[in-house]
Amino acid sequence: MTSANRWRMMIENDPEHSHRYAQRWKDMAAAGHDLGGEARFLDAMAQRGSRILDAGCGTGRVGGLLDAAGHDVVGVDLDPYLIAQAQRDFPTASWSVGDLEALDPQAYGAPFDIVFSAGNVLGFLDPELRPGAVARMAALLAPGGRLVTGFGAGRGYAFEDFLHDQRAAGLAIDLTLSTWDLRPFAPDAGFLVCVASRPEGSEASTAQAPTAQAGEDSPERPPLSREAGAPAGRRLL
Repeated sequence: MTSANRWRMMIENDPEHSHRYAQRWKDMAAAGHDLGGEARFLDAMAQRGSRILDAGCGTGRVGGLLDAAGHDVVGVDLDPYLIAQAQRDFPTASWSVGDLEALDPQAYGAPFDIVFSAGNVLGFLDPELRPGAVARMAALLAPGGRLVTGFGAGRGYAFEDFLHDQRAAGLAIDLTLSTWDLRPFAPDAGFLVCVASRPEGSEASTAQAPTAQAGEDSPERPPLSREAGAPAGRRLL
């Protein structure tokens, strides 16, 4: 079965697509846009030195900040060009080419304290393989670990379907928001940020995932920034 992954189809049809995508983020950073919202959100919920998987990492713009803040970050993306950008810009994290639709739960040094997917990644996955991809991400979590996701409406993956897929994967839905800056979720929200967790002592439901067929601180790393009144020794984004 050939995957209908939208990102794969785009880069196959337009080899320059990834170059333009990476350059867009560079241009936004150069223009002074705040690109750290997702990383601040994740850093606030993570113990220092947490094991974090950036699922669909792209250029590493989120995972790279978390790596600099003292976390142990692994990033996976199916786009080799974007992985090369991440390896160049954030060399102390671990980046590799991989497919979320066929992610091996035993790979990448699992289990993880946090697995996250930002930037509308879930909307690019083959619709038939999305439940399995969610189950695979859930299987990478340690007991008590959290799956954090963010994606927009209108991308072919209804929010209710996604929440159902997480519950089917054995996760508990802990929090839903409409933005990365903690605005409450509403039925008409155009974006969903979801925090789900694997209950302590639970077994991940990896057997239910369909198989995709072919077709305390890290002293050597400087803090990114510090907020007034932050506890000594804790690096904040």
